[in-house]
Amino acid sequence: MAEGLSIVRGACGHDCPDTCSWLVEVSEGRARRLYGDPSHPFTRGTLCAKVNHYLERVYHPERVLYPLRRDGRKGEGRFRRISWQDAMSEIAERWQEIISQEGAEAILPFSSAGNQGLIHHSSLDQRLGAVLGFSRLERNICGAVAHQGLSATQGNGIGINPEDLIHSRFIVLWGTNTIVTNLHLWPVILEARSRGAKIVVVDPVRTRTAEAADWHLAVRPGSDTVLALAMMHVIIRDGLVDRDYIDRHAVGFSQLADHVAGFSPESASEVTGLGKEVIERFAREYAQAQPSLLRPLIGLEHHRNGAMMFRTMACLPILTGAWRYRGGGLCRSTGAFQFSMLNMDKLLLPEHQRPGVRTLNMRDLGADLLSDRLAPPIRSLLVYNSNPAVSLPNQNLVRQGLKRDNLFTVVHDLFLTDTARFADIVLPATSQIEHLDLVPSWGHHYVTMNRPAVAPLGESVPNTELFRRLAAALGRSESWLFDSDETLLRSALQTEHPMMQGITYESLLEKGYQHLNHPEDWRPFAEGGFPTRSGKAELYSESLQDAGQDALPSPGEIRRGRRNQLQLISGKTLHYLNTGYSHMERHSRREGILQIRINSADADERGLCSGQLVRVFNELGEVEAVCEVSDVVQRGVAWAPFGGIADAANVQRHVNCLTPEEPTDWGGGSGFYDTFIDVESIPEDRGDRAGFGALEDPAGWGDDSCA
Repeated sequence: MAEGLSIVRGACGHDCPDTCSWLVEVSEGRARRLYGDPSHPFTRGTLCAKVNHYLERVYHPERVLYPLRRDGRKGEGRFRRISWQDAMSEIAERWQEIISQEGAEAILPFSSAGNQGLIHHSSLDQRLGAVLGFSRLERNICGAVAHQGLSATQGNGIGINPEDLIHSRFIVLWGTNTIVTNLHLWPVILEARSRGAKIVVVDPVRTRTAEAADWHLAVRPGSDTVLALAMMHVIIRDGLVDRDYIDRHAVGFSQLADHVAGFSPESASEVTGLGKEVIERFAREYAQAQPSLLRPLIGLEHHRNGAMMFRTMACLPILTGAWRYRGGGLCRSTGAFQFSMLNMDKLLLPEHQRPGVRTLNMRDLGADLLSDRLAPPIRSLLVYNSNPAVSLPNQNLVRQGLKRDNLFTVVHDLFLTDTARFADIVLPATSQIEHLDLVPSWGHHYVTMNRPAVAPLGESVPNTELFRRLAAALGRSESWLFDSDETLLRSALQTEHPMMQGITYESLLEKGYQHLNHPEDWRPFAEGGFPTRSGKAELYSESLQDAGQDALPSPGEIRRGRRNQLQLISGKTLHYLNTGYSHMERHSRREGILQIRINSADADERGLCSGQLVRVFNELGEVEAVCEVSDVVQRGVAWAPFGGIADAANVQRHVNCLTPEEPTDWGGGSGFYDTFIDVESIPEDRGDRAGFGALEDPAGWGDDSCA
């Protein structure tokens, strides 16, 4: 090691299942190099196309390093520098005025998964909001729908260890573009293939992962439940069920068998767009090739029937007994699993929560900001770990709400995001290499400590320090509102959970990361043990019936647009993470202008061709985009990237101006993918295409969009 050079262990805090372990080389107080930890069994020394250049983000010249006050109209993005003392005094004065006039519920802290470190995602912010009685936020736009859908069948969202996919022999990547959005799982899948596994992708779009798979089933958007029901029809009809497993570990088999008799492959073919023979073959191969594994992530839950999709899918490994085998069953997010092992009560102190305080769904922010029935109205918004002006549905409504003159908005972020441009006060936030945190993963079974590698740049502070300063400015004196980051982490690690034994603050500081403490051959439901009301997997669910939902798996509400409308699917790309990295020239150059992909038959009907500037619109809004004609998108479907896309004039264009905030069947999510659009050409003299680039990898589209 060069003289004066130190290496600091850390972990990526982005909203991504890979939760990479990284190493930062530091000299003279500056991070010189950041790279994947070669010793980490999942990271394997590699980072994604975005995080490979994370230090450019840390040291970017446009980073916010000092508190700012708005100096112009909301949305203009004009600010002037102020001191932290002035910022805290102004926030405290405005909040105290609002509390005296409207009550504390008129203040809404708004955050999401922009930082997924344990204490910078949820800790002192929750404590302060609880004791003051701020409106609570239901942060269920991603994850909760899938979790509740799975729980309706199996009692929770637990799946197998993702590294155990190497033991699988039939892997179904259902609604996930693994190569783009879960890069480090792909080598595990390739190893499984080398051992004889077949890789199947179920996705409306022929993504990069679908291209690399052994078989791609281009199902129509939203019809996944019908496909799963038809698979069950074949599995039961052909005697491919594991009766011993069902008899011992499930309830409701006879009701399910009678129910799915009405979902023949012939009838399902009309709904799904898949041939009868394809459905028959898929069902038989899935049931007979054990261990078989279903791998869904985020894409499915962004339909109106998203929870029912997961509830229905979860019945398949019950019928086949796939949970018996190592590498069999289902594998989704490991996030809730890891958080359940931590002492979250010790961290969040829910005993200080004021009773009766309202909860608002983040999905409905635009409507809530403009509501004349919400009592009290939202008078102040504190935004951190989020960019709601882009990431929420019905973007135009959200932005209209953010423009309210009587809304006092504070944003804590690294950059002047779309939301920050509407703020009254902008406060500088630290990057991941500038603060301490513990980073549980939602894509593997390692817990990782993130150590600060360099001092905070400028006057930036982490989320925890922001809330300590807010508590002081508001005159609070409770000691637990001022706990240090180390104290907070130690509190969460004070757990008796057997899988966390031996994982301590000290051991994580020393080792950097540790694997959950469970047997190597860990099969969560091999012998049943489902945490449902009945104690068994519920193919028929009385709990759902009591909640007013279908007791049996059902198609749910499958949306279709007006005649000739296209269904819009949006997804992540290689170089953007939602809106993150969109300001960086390296990444914006590779992604280019907003493009929309449509099938050649749909293009012919509209007289469109590749490279043409088009108007994409519906009743909620419109954007201009460059058309790309490609048969990797099936007829009736359009695909566009989600995230921060800027054109040559630096005008932001986002597909969420087209998406409705319609709720999912249950779970509190939003049907982003039940968006229907029209596309028409724009005269050449209306658009200046100078400087517009094309997407670097037309097949590398993701569909695991998260807010």
